[in-house]
Amino acid sequence: MKITSVDLTISAVRRSQYPTDNKPEFLLVGRSNVGKSSFINTLINRKNYARTSANPGKTQTINFYLVNNSFYLVDAPGYGFANLNKSKKRKFGLMMEDYLTNRENLKQVFMLIDFRHKPSSDDIMMYEFLKYYKIPVTIVATKSDKIGITKHQTQRNMILNDLELVVGDDFVVFSNVNKEGKTEIYDKIERII
Repeated sequence: MKITSVDLTISAVRRSQYPTDNKPEFLLVGRSNVGKSSFINTLINRKNYARTSANPGKTQTINFYLVNNSFYLVDAPGYGFANLNKSKKRKFGLMMEDYLTNRENLKQVFMLIDFRHKPSSDDIMMYEFLKYYKIPVTIVATKSDKIGITKHQTQRNMILNDLELVVGDDFVVFSNVNKEGKTEIYDKIERII
């Protein structure tokens, strides 16, 4: 896949603000600081298009990035961050639940998990939620360059066992540093669109 154009078209906080052009959408979910912005930047071959931050919980809207005028990468607020009040967390939760359960354009969820750690209870809850609603998922294990290659299989098995990955869902090891997994993500998007 060759990326020729990217445009952050909408930052939405409610359904009425979502794009209406019926293009396929690929949603990115994951804990705060798991690397969603870096994942987007790597896919679109830009350094700082999606803003990265050392402060968890920076994304507080659903951001729709139109890629090649043919599909959207949709960046969701990270879950699991502690420094937001309960009403904001609840608002984000309802916004995400509405998007996940009602958005017909949603074709695939890329669920990002830090390859260095066991899936958190939030990760497991998110995966179970997606499976309950029969939403196709690709688990993207980020920051793989920070783990020695000899430990990759051990980490992979740990994540797969904890999540109890269902048949049909994919697992991709990904690094924004050495671009591992980038081609697999491109292939997945191309097959779907």
